[in-house]
Amino acid sequence: MTTAQSALRIAFDTGTLNQRYRNQGIYNYARQLLAQFQVLAAEHSIEIAPFVHPRAHNDANQFAASPHFTPASSVFLRSERFWRLGGSWLATLIDNPDLLFCPNFTSLQFGPCPVVVTIHDATPVVMPSTQESINRKLKFQLAAAARSSSKVITDSLCSKQDLMRIYNLADDKISVVYLGYDRDHYNTVVPDEAHAQALLQRHHITRPYILHHGVIQPRKNLKRLVQAYRLMLARNRQLDVDLVLAGPLGWLYSEVLEEIKSDSSSRGRVILPGALSDSDLATLIKKSTLVAIPSLYEGFCLPMVEAMACGAPTVVAATSCLPEVSGGVLQYFDPLSVDSIAVSMEEVLEDAQLQRDLSTRGLASAQRFSWRRCAQETLDLLIIAAGGRSISKDEMAGATP
Repeated sequence: MTTAQSALRIAFDTGTLNQRYRNQGIYNYARQLLAQFQVLAAEHSIEIAPFVHPRAHNDANQFAASPHFTPASSVFLRSERFWRLGGSWLATLIDNPDLLFCPNFTSLQFGPCPVVVTIHDATPVVMPSTQESINRKLKFQLAAAARSSSKVITDSLCSKQDLMRIYNLADDKISVVYLGYDRDHYNTVVPDEAHAQALLQRHHITRPYILHHGVIQPRKNLKRLVQAYRLMLARNRQLDVDLVLAGPLGWLYSEVLEEIKSDSSSRGRVILPGALSDSDLATLIKKSTLVAIPSLYEGFCLPMVEAMACGAPTVVAATSCLPEVSGGVLQYFDPLSVDSIAVSMEEVLEDAQLQRDLSTRGLASAQRFSWRRCAQETLDLLIIAAGGRSISKDEMAGATP
């Protein structure tokens, strides 16, 4: 049997799967796409080639070869720094694929094949939230990726507009592909009560609580969230809730910790459980009274979607992509106003019907997103950028012998 074209070979830059990124969204995105690509590759006339090396601290090594999915070994992957500064390019030069897919913009590329890069957002330019020396490097890498790639994928229309404005990119160079979420964990299945109680006890959570989850860093606007929480309790003596900030300490988090320690005499507690497994995090979301997302800037905001998918009443900042991705169905506030955040949380906590409405509307809106859909739309774009067209099993079955 013959087909209309030979199989395209698409290399996958796995630098983002370095183990030190395990608690970050870019790692989750890359891992989910690679897992889905492994399934989809067997359904189309393409080859997926993720870079691996047995001595690299990289979780791409966990993916075994399968039909149309052939890991490519590269010794350059052993050094994360070298990989970012040119190792990825050298590996691609040696492997000679039809196209390289980079799920993040931090690996410098100079050819020799077309490159498609995912730029999740324009944070280094729009909302710098790292040390200046690090941010200068990120801005350089972001500009290089945006201008040199054949095509850019981004997470939201908001991010697309930012990239077009900042780098003067053509509309047809950037495609929006919404992310997915882990439906095995983030759903409305009632958690095991014994497990839930053990989890709450382990982190000394003994009362109803407002939850935020994500890496603790400046862009998440957690200092204002703590201030709004305390303002709300000071105004309303009837409320008796704690604030739980789940997630690892990221960078430039000292202001948040200082704010938490600044008023130990106030009612309520701010609890820091640290990094959690998906299972434990999903349980915390489902047991929460309210989820608050006060971010100043996001490209997609997976924590918001995870909360919606669990049916948790959710209030979010009316900024960047948050109204877009949530579908405009949640409660929104001004993230720069401590008073606005406090009022929004109080309104929901005081209104049981509003809680039910937010839960129902958020849950329905979250169903639009899946990793399978994200991967399929991404793969379609990669195939087109490589100059080919995927051939499904059905098409192959109908091909002329």
